[in-house]
Amino acid sequence: MSELVMQGEESSGKMKRIGKKMLKSDSLFYVYLRSIVTSQAAGWTDMGIGFILFAWAGLTPLWATAAGAFCGGVLNCILNYSFTFHADGCDWRAVMMKYTMVWVGSMLLNSFGTEAVYHLMCSWQWLEDIGFRPDGYYAAARLFTSLMVSWFWNFALQRYFVYRKLGIDRYLASALGALGIGKHNNSKEK
Repeated sequence: MSELVMQGEESSGKMKRIGKKMLKSDSLFYVYLRSIVTSQAAGWTDMGIGFILFAWAGLTPLWATAAGAFCGGVLNCILNYSFTFHADGCDWRAVMMKYTMVWVGSMLLNSFGTEAVYHLMCSWQWLEDIGFRPDGYYAAARLFTSLMVSWFWNFALQRYFVYRKLGIDRYLASALGALGIGKHNNSKEK
């Protein structure tokens, strides 16, 4: 019986170590796993809002995708800052500016890519012949484009540009500070 207890404690300790690594390690593997979690949360938000706006509100694939990407992007930036990339030491204003740059590129790639793939699929009669409909074209185009942009644009730039301290950060933070964003009011100090 005591052997079983010791095995259980050993297994529990191993699981705790793995859990800690998964939450705290900055190795590519664990960061990528955390990015999958945050990307899923943001992606479902993005996809859900985009599909609702396309299917129920009648927006074009371009505008439905852009609106969904905006909502998902805000959620993704917030989750990535603390959870995925542990960027607590980075000035949030610089992160916001860099994220916005990458995000605009991502929205453009997703929006125009989805539009292009959607129209390509609309020209393929064989899809209608096997039962696909325009809502299905949109979902397939959106999913394919989103995966490509996520893998080849978002993760790489977020890991190596957005959530890292860089020389440009102080200039970005200063620019936002000059606009009054994140600027502390020290007028009470004399």
